Amino acid sequence: MSRQPGLFEQPAPPPKRRAAAGEVRPAWDSPLLGAPTLPVDIRLGTSSWFFPGWRGLVYDGVHPQVELSKRGLEAYAQIPLLRTVSLDRTFYAPITTVQYQGYARQVPDHFSFVVKAPALVCDAVMRDEEGRGKVPNPHFLDAAIATREFVVPCLEGLGDKAGPLVFQVSPLPRSLVEEATTLIERLAAFFAALPQELGKQRPLYALELRNAELLTPRLMKMLASSGVRYCVGLHDRMPEVERQEAALRALDGDTPGPLVVRWNLHRGFLYQAARQRYDPFDRLVDEDPETRLVLARMAVNAFKAKRKVWITANNKAEGSAPLSLLKLAEEIAKLLA
Repeated sequence: MSRQPGLFEQPAPPPKRRAAAGEVRPAWDSPLLGAPTLPVDIRLGTSSWFFPGWRGLVYDGVHPQVELSKRGLEAYAQIPLLRTVSLDRTFYAPITTVQYQGYARQVPDHFSFVVKAPALVCDAVMRDEEGRGKVPNPHFLDAAIATREFVVPCLEGLGDKAGPLVFQVSPLPRSLVEEATTLIERLAAFFAALPQELGKQRPLYALELRNAELLTPRLMKMLASSGVRYCVGLHDRMPEVERQEAALRALDGDTPGPLVVRWNLHRGFLYQAARQRYDPFDRLVDEDPETRLVLARMAVNAFKAKRKVWITANNKAEGSAPLSLLKLAEEIAKLLA
């Protein structure tokens, strides 16, 4: 493959030095440093970054989760393979512009966040502490609240480091799924009411589902007309990646658009079972070469169409998100060669 100027540039790791007290350092002996160098517009990353089991993969030394949550992002972003991360805490509660700015300061200029919208506007029901839906959520698909509590602080805080803004719609009550036409119309109105520009920024909105019944041509047509991406969400509630790839083709036709993927879970597994099986997430336990190959193909097709790519992996995909990304990068490099 010919080397295109600027496409493969990335900062060299800084020299090793002695850690200051309380400092989290990257693991400079990590196998991730052997990853092939991908084009800068193919961004791979993990779902969150604060896992103590990543010692030797991402982090040097032993650190508790709370310390990695506060100080680990800067070290994470120094690993050249890791150019994005799914900012998941924003799903559970909105955060402020200042908090987004704090994250932006910890990462280099080429880094780009995948940011989840709050459940405040993405969940049709109000849930208790155990996740059970109790009563209807009056703020579901409220564009004014989404703009004020999410879009504006996110874009103002992250600036050019804001990547896809993902609205992961939680599992819906049967009554809403059965009225899919009405729901899709509500989604269209919701996205139309969100800001299409904020200063010089044009946000990239993406929709992720947890109801497979909604993955229809009607939904894809709505997303295409709304300029919203479909986020490929690999989860036990959703079809396998091959069917979601077909849905993307229905959305895009012959020319792929920007690719947003959240590789959440190993095919055929339930979330809690995978979590118990894979903890502490320091090695690959159940490899999924079929999914990996499809994702690599999708990434290469989008890149060749001059589109940006964001793929984030969860530890529950194969056992260790960083090692999943290393394998995925190798597959992508083969297809680009």
